[in-house]
Amino acid sequence: MTMKEIDKRHGGAWDRGQADSYYGRPKSPHMFVKATYSSPIILPADMTAEQIEEYNAGYDWNEKHGDKKDWGM
Repeated sequence: MTMKEIDKRHGGAWDRGQADSYYGRPKSPHMFVKATYSSPIILPADMTAEQIEEYNAGYDWNEKHGDKKDWGM
């Protein structure tokens, strides 16, 4: 069995999950059609189960590796 390659493009589900964790935001699955903030957003109702899993994988990966924004406080 082979693992499917996760789409880590800017604006994709994995990227958005990783970014939410990095910036200390709660899990809130979403993604963008193309680039982040410069293309339409896709919310969970319009995401596939696989896309939601990719979002969660990106979030969980970042939580595990501890890469967090330094807010300088």
